[in-house]
Amino acid sequence: MQKATRRGFLKMGGALMAASTLPAHAETPEAWSSGSEQPSLRLPAGAVDCHMHVYDARFPVAPGTTLRPPNATVEQYRLLQARLGVDRNVVVTPSTYGTDNRCTLDALKRFGSNARGVAVVDTSVSDKELHELHAGGIRAIRFNLSYPGATTVEMLAPLAARIAAMKWHIELVVQGVRLPELEGRLSALPCPLVIDHIAHIPEPGGLSSEALRTAQRLVDKGNTFITLSGPYVDTKTGAPAYADVAPVAKTLIDMAPERMLWGTDWPHPTEKGVKPDDAGLLDTIAGWIGRSGWQQMIFVDNPTKLYGFD
Repeated sequence: MQKATRRGFLKMGGALMAASTLPAHAETPEAWSSGSEQPSLRLPAGAVDCHMHVYDARFPVAPGTTLRPPNATVEQYRLLQARLGVDRNVVVTPSTYGTDNRCTLDALKRFGSNARGVAVVDTSVSDKELHELHAGGIRAIRFNLSYPGATTVEMLAPLAARIAAMKWHIELVVQGVRLPELEGRLSALPCPLVIDHIAHIPEPGGLSSEALRTAQRLVDKGNTFITLSGPYVDTKTGAPAYADVAPVAKTLIDMAPERMLWGTDWPHPTEKGVKPDDAGLLDTIAGWIGRSGWQQMIFVDNPTKLYGFD
């Protein structure tokens, strides 16, 4: 694992020159988000985008990684923040960088106090490194079990035990069809759990799936959150309504709005070709939430507490 130290940053330049990196050509903000209009919804003050990424060719990609989008920068995301009216954001280390969190830490430093981060570590991480990550704004660790890479399911329990005392949580990306087999492990975690992208409930047939029933049981136990993000990943009916994903999302929202979060998934790294209209996507998800009190809860209150913005 790369250490998050000042010395590491100073020594980074030479190592980066020899490393395999992201495509370095410049990208316009429009390359990452269709449309230019503001959303119809005016987000409440303090709204938090709980899931976005930064990609920067100054930082080396992990060997063997398959997801290598061009640069998606802090400056580009700030333009999207202004368009959507988002005050706070959570930078998530993508699979592209393995357990090297320097790109995320650099972004957090530039975003300032209105940002938090989610790192990727493995069981070799030291306590010193974890505390350095905390000082840099990290408040969770990510397990991406959809893309083979830095973390494995066997690391869940030992790492969860170590971060629980730090009041961190685990963020999980996994195919919904795998949730039933993982339920025992996930239920036993000693820290909160966030399942991204509407738990990747498979379509068609999401409402009647065992994946959804498993997600509901986990949420019902009170320690699991669901991020309302990326409906385009599992939909078969498509944008803008995502008519197949919508009933699944509404089912989860209705059962526990106090354990729902929202994220843009900017810059939509898994989407090829034309990127989603982030303003339209926000309006769609806000429509699923419905009640203004629930919107306040999901866009502001839940993430403010979970990520320690208060």
